[in-house]
Amino acid sequence: MSRAADRLRLVMGHVDRSPSSITCEQTSAQAFTSNQPQRLRYSYDTGLLSPQQRLFYEENGFILVRNLVSDGDIERFRKEFERICRQEVKVPGLVVMRDVAIAKSEFVQDQKAVSKLQDFQEDPELFRYCSLPEILKYVECFTGPNIMAMHTMLINKPPDAGKKTSRHPLHQDLHYFPFRPTDRIVCAWTAMEKVTRQNGCLVVLPGTHKSTLQEHDYPEWEGGVNKMYHGVRNYDPDHPRVYVEMEKGDTVFFHPLLIHGSGMNQTKGFRKAISCHYASSDCYYIDVKGTTQENIENEVSQIAEKKYGMGDVSFMDTWAIRGRLVQGERISM
Repeated sequence: MSRAADRLRLVMGHVDRSPSSITCEQTSAQAFTSNQPQRLRYSYDTGLLSPQQRLFYEENGFILVRNLVSDGDIERFRKEFERICRQEVKVPGLVVMRDVAIAKSEFVQDQKAVSKLQDFQEDPELFRYCSLPEILKYVECFTGPNIMAMHTMLINKPPDAGKKTSRHPLHQDLHYFPFRPTDRIVCAWTAMEKVTRQNGCLVVLPGTHKSTLQEHDYPEWEGGVNKMYHGVRNYDPDHPRVYVEMEKGDTVFFHPLLIHGSGMNQTKGFRKAISCHYASSDCYYIDVKGTTQENIENEVSQIAEKKYGMGDVSFMDTWAIRGRLVQGERISM
């Protein structure tokens, strides 16, 4: 058997495994190259991902890259987060979120009271994450060369307060996005410390990115649900799950239709991660009225009108003001 045939057999064997045997496809930050052209739906052949890695993403909707972001950068992001929590810096447009269980308890003016920072595009230090060359070279594999940073978050998952509110329900990120095409959107999610099942790592349902956008709403949880934590209403509870355990600096890239969430933080410490959703600047906005996304459109528009003191703020407007070009040319976004 030829070397090429051996390689093809290896690739196809990787894809044909049963769902229960799926583990996180990993790579170091070292670039891989291949002379074999691949015609795949969900990624581009930029010379970075190997054929095996592209096929893994094609079949499962995510890929894990080990040791991608340096300890030095992560420490700088951590220090900026702490400065914001101490109110030493004011960031225009920043949304500071608190776990519903913490918000109902005595307020503490430090990072223990903050469960998430959202929309940090106006903070130069945190936004540096979105333009890191080591991140963008992977993002380009999924969006193409013209890249917009659309949605930014630093998650500080708190120890669960006994109400299970530190969970994030299973959801699809596309539920929140009024832009398409879906396949030219990707999330980069970087662990800022060791992430395990005990402190609430991401859990993904591999292969669900090949389905359509499902109906979402607030789950009926006894302890309450955090603001805008919508969940998929109907999914197969028997679908295989992968728990994405990560070391500091590891980064997972995933498709916006991939059903994912995270469990409770059952430790005494906080679990931090930083992330950005990217889209090709060739993407375009859509009207979501009359679709399953109308409920999130109404909720976001109401929050935006209150935040900015303006009436008639459209769902598309709330995204257009946040998007930032981080590579290439701005085409239509």
